[in-house]
Amino acid sequence: MVILGLDPGLGTTGWGLIHAEGNRLRHVANGQIKTETTMPLPRRLANLFDALGEVIRTERPETAAAEEVLGNSNAQSTLKLGQARGVVLLAAATAGLVIGEYHPSVVKKAVVGTGGAEKRQIQAMVGHLLPGVKLAGPDAADALAVAITHAHHLASRDGMMRRATVMAGGR
Repeated sequence: MVILGLDPGLGTTGWGLIHAEGNRLRHVANGQIKTETTMPLPRRLANLFDALGEVIRTERPETAAAEEVLGNSNAQSTLKLGQARGVVLLAAATAGLVIGEYHPSVVKKAVVGTGGAEKRQIQAMVGHLLPGVKLAGPDAADALAVAITHAHHLASRDGMMRRATVMAGGR
């Protein structure tokens, strides 16, 4: 299964694609979509939607996962981040993808083992879990971490479903 991980941001949205087969993961691609700070907000959001749509059309993921937004002390920044996240979710949903959503601490715990991990720890573990990966930047690393988290959750769910089927006498 090809999974698209998304780390939404208005200035930079990270994206990362992995191929997951059970617990085996392989890097497919990653990148960052940047918007011009000098452009009006609606144009930046439209550019983000178009660029992510192109990634989805080109790479053809089967599912997607996005990081949830945390608020901060600047309400205006949080609002803009939420708008960018909405556009990211819309682009994936418009393409027919089912989208998993994960709190940043869940992503950190799934990839590093602790919910308080720092960005450099996430980048190091992404490199370890996806040998040979060339990261387009920190936002792309975060997006790959989201994809890895989704792969782990899907593998756990599938394993539980298989065990339940066996226990119920099915095959």
